[in-house]
Amino acid sequence: MVFDLSDIDFYAILTALGILFLKLIVILIVYAIVKSIGTKIITRAFARATQKQGISPGRAKTLEKLTVNIFTYALIFFLVIMVLENVFAVETTAILAGAGVVGLAIGFGAQGIVSDVVTGFFLLLEKQVDVDDYVTTAGFSGIVEEVGLRTTKIRDFDGSLHYVPNREISNLTNHSRGNMRALVDIGISYDDNIDQAIEVMQHVCEQVAAEDETIIEGPNVVGVQGLGASDVVIRIIAKTENMQQWAVERKLRKTLKEALDANGIEIPFPHQVYIEKKD
Repeated sequence: MVFDLSDIDFYAILTALGILFLKLIVILIVYAIVKSIGTKIITRAFARATQKQGISPGRAKTLEKLTVNIFTYALIFFLVIMVLENVFAVETTAILAGAGVVGLAIGFGAQGIVSDVVTGFFLLLEKQVDVDDYVTTAGFSGIVEEVGLRTTKIRDFDGSLHYVPNREISNLTNHSRGNMRALVDIGISYDDNIDQAIEVMQHVCEQVAAEDETIIEGPNVVGVQGLGASDVVIRIIAKTENMQQWAVERKLRKTLKEALDANGIEIPFPHQVYIEKKD
């Protein structure tokens, strides 16, 4: 049998491919429009809920991102169904009917994913963590960027983004619930007058408290914390707004150093003595 190219209707093939391509383009455009509109509606709904119902901004961001993710997953599912039915003419009824069996098989084969989803659900239900919280968990510390049903994204202070499976969050420390403590230890020489140093430091603390609105309580000089090998350690403690404790500590160290220098109070530092032996 001789194969003749003239028997092939290229026009019909190209027409059919063009129709399929147009259908695919239309479906993708509709998907993009629905996703954009749906995302905007969800964002506006949570913005109104934040204003009217008093939901905290972090909680609103957490639930908003989770809702957007669920909405996107559902859209992708319907997108696949539409492409199979309208572009490739695949009967999806059997696929949908078998989805329950497939889901059950996936549940047995992917117990880790199920554990992620359950843990993520309770993280959200019990309000253990919200977006923008500073947390320590699974060996990582940083700011929470997203709490999903499967993973939690934590942005480290060096810029790294950690994807932590929810099942690995067995212990979680949330540093963003309430005021934080700023603690500064300053060492002075054994030759200096301790009472004078404390008086100078307390004056500095009062000055800093008057200038910095992020300080909730203190700072106060609590007294001698320890006796080191070459210094007497004096401790200062303050309570600050959340995430402001490090800035307050840096400001206190700078101001205390300047005040001690101005009053002739020495902050000890290691000295080295070189002995040269001559014949």
